[in-house]
Amino acid sequence: MNLIGSFRPKLAETLRTYSSADFSKDLIAGITVGIVALPLAMAFAIASGVPPQAGIFTAVIAGFIISSLGGTRVCIGGPTGAFIVVLYGIYAKYGAENLAICTIIAGVILISMGLAGLGAMIKFIPYPVTTGFTAGIAALILSTQIKDFLGLNVDKLPSEFLQKMKILLEHLGTFQWPTLTLAAASLAIILFWPKNLQRRVPGSIVALVLATLAVVILRLPVETIGSKFGGIPQALPAPRVPSFSWENIQHLVQPAFTIALLAAIESLLCAVVADGLFDDRHEPNQELIAQGVANIVSPLFGGIAATSAIARTATNIKSGARTPIAGIIHALTLLVIILAAAPLAKFIPLAALSAVLVNVALHMGEWHNFGRLAKWPKSDSAVFLATFALTVMIDLTVAVEVGMVLAAILFIKRVTETTQITAVDDSVETEGSQHSLVGKEVPKGVMVYRIFGAFFFGATDKLETALKRLKQEPDVLILRMKKVLAMDATGLNALEELYRRLHRKGKHLVLSAPHTQPLLVMDNAGLLDRIGRENVCAHLDDALERAREILRLPPAPPSDPHFEEKQKLEAARQELAGALARVNEVLKSPSTSGYELTRAKGKPTVGSGDG
Repeated sequence: MNLIGSFRPKLAETLRTYSSADFSKDLIAGITVGIVALPLAMAFAIASGVPPQAGIFTAVIAGFIISSLGGTRVCIGGPTGAFIVVLYGIYAKYGAENLAICTIIAGVILISMGLAGLGAMIKFIPYPVTTGFTAGIAALILSTQIKDFLGLNVDKLPSEFLQKMKILLEHLGTFQWPTLTLAAASLAIILFWPKNLQRRVPGSIVALVLATLAVVILRLPVETIGSKFGGIPQALPAPRVPSFSWENIQHLVQPAFTIALLAAIESLLCAVVADGLFDDRHEPNQELIAQGVANIVSPLFGGIAATSAIARTATNIKSGARTPIAGIIHALTLLVIILAAAPLAKFIPLAALSAVLVNVALHMGEWHNFGRLAKWPKSDSAVFLATFALTVMIDLTVAVEVGMVLAAILFIKRVTETTQITAVDDSVETEGSQHSLVGKEVPKGVMVYRIFGAFFFGATDKLETALKRLKQEPDVLILRMKKVLAMDATGLNALEELYRRLHRKGKHLVLSAPHTQPLLVMDNAGLLDRIGRENVCAHLDDALERAREILRLPPAPPSDPHFEEKQKLEAARQELAGALARVNEVLKSPSTSGYELTRAKGKPTVGSGDG
């Protein structure tokens, strides 16, 4: 494996032609998206069960690394809503130390995926699976924000959805009017902030500033970052390696795979969106390597899991970003905010941050897909609903696993339905030239069957069913495989069983025009040698000739190379003859006058009444 060849950051590529004009655009975009990222980073961290500074540290460290080493020009990295449910569950069950270890393991997995070239494989995850768990995550984010949005008096919420909802309903009567009013007003500002101002002054920042001023000036009795977490440090922490133990690691591997899978899916989906908005082409494996490095380094500085964020990336592009320098400036902007304004963060109300997350969940869920389910194929709707329900009720890992299995089973079913195995004669022939039976003599005792479609394990029983319809097996069975583009081990086994059954009865199997992949599969398994390479023919003409040799019949009379053309011309001649006969019949009819003939041609004559 060429590791050096696999490592190609986009930053190195863009710096070759970097200009002052590019820098001015990147500077404006980076500062803008850095301001946008501030409330999101704190909100995502709090919702994940960790202090707000963990989100900011992640945005600074991981954002810098992803932009510096990534495979895209304009993607912005940091904490995202997709991780909230997973990280909250790990933190609640194993604690902050093991959450850091789990994130580091996920980073190693991501680097391994990138080096193994698995970046392009993520696109094969079906759309109903990705949208199903995305909607499920959005629903879970909404459930985590009920407490802070309403100001409920609940000490700690469980990570399980049903238990969480049970406790929230039991404490619904403890809601606080000041908190609810502040949260609702913040959400309204975010939702209805004018779009033409959004690029320069994000609505979330306006809501955060106004809510903080309201708390300070009006002395509102609401929970703030200061009252719950004691404020935010005014510097980055020194790096610290968490203590590892095998007893804990063995329990963290599965959630680490969940983090890695989420990071891979989110980052590559973000890269695809960025390609469409920016007219670029990303390097998926390089992007996975960058995500892996970011998730290894971020926990060392007190951060959490990170990936590329679609909303922040879109803001970056719309603000004029040209290169990864914009993402680096975004990280430095957040660092400057920490150094200069961290003491002021203690006044930020949690209700305003909750409103920011509610807005994220509302846009993240793509709720319109529920209205489209009736128009989707039933199988895809079932996969979507199953993935959504499992994400909400059980676990994201289980949801993705079950969703993928269901999608795979339904895909196999669809492929199987397209595979056809039918007997062929010249009355149902559709092929032409050497692969057609039209105009050719099929000897007695020879049967031609056509396999159309992929010959996988889901379709092999169709061959047995088709052959069972025969009252007596032919002396020579020709399988025309021109339309079989792929075959697996089960398809190979079905052909081997067919050959053995025919061979035991002294009958023969001839293959016509197999494609490269099925041919290689049969050759590697030794089936071609057992059948006899002389019984594997390039086209149907050779297969029929080989059948005559097996049956010791004389060669077929030469076929007319113009047979099909003559048939078409004969049909045209008969049609023309019929038309001429009809013309003669009409012309010789005594009831047909010149007037009627002229009217039939559509030409008016004198005395026709059109005066």
